Formats: sequence, structure tokens, C-alpha cells
Amino acid sequence: MKAAAEDQVWALEQSHIIAALCLRPVAHGHWLTSLFVAPEHRLKGHARQLIHAVVSDCCQPVWLFCHPSLSDFYQALGFSPETQLPEPLNERLKRYQRNKPLVALSTGGI
Repeated sequence: MKAAAEDQVWALEQSHIIAALCLRPVAHGHWLTSLFVAPEHRLKGHARQLIHAVVSDCCQPVWLFCHPSLSDFYQALGFSPETQLPEPLNERLKRYQRNKPLVALSTGGI
């Protein structure tokens, strides 16, 4: 996971880091740029736990892009389909969608 200086990195640890995500400030909210769970710790609720902690702590919208097959996972965690993105994210999503199917979700509006 690559993070810039202004990013917030959240992690779940046991004896080592088992899951992490990165939030990048954008507009009046945050962009969830990456989420990773170690393969041997997947399907145990760690991603849900981490996302819940981050969203609960964040009083601003959180946006993310995901493959359509992951949309239900994120919607169960309180994200909704988003059609009105801050301009920097809107431009990025259009560029990414040239090469792969992605949907935008958020915890709130702009």
C-alpha cells in the first residue's frame, strides 16, 4: 500500500498488521484509496471492522471506487452509489473507467 504524506493510514494489528486502509483528503471529505487484508485473515470481518472504525471517526463524506462485484459489500457498511463526486475524484474515476469497470460509492454527499 502506497501512501502520500497527507494520507491517513489505518491498520488492524495482532502480532503484525493484518489489515490496512488509506484515506486521502479530497474536497470536503476523504477518498478511501486502498484497502488490504492479508490473505490468511480474509473473510473474518477485519475489513468490516476497519471500515466501520474509520467511517465512525470521520465526520466528513468518504468516497471510494470499487469493482461492481464489491458494491454490495460496501453498501452493507453504509456506503451508497454516488453520481456527484468532487471534481478531482470525478476526473480520476473517468480516467480509471477507461481500463476497468468501477463504481463510485460514498457515505454522504459533497
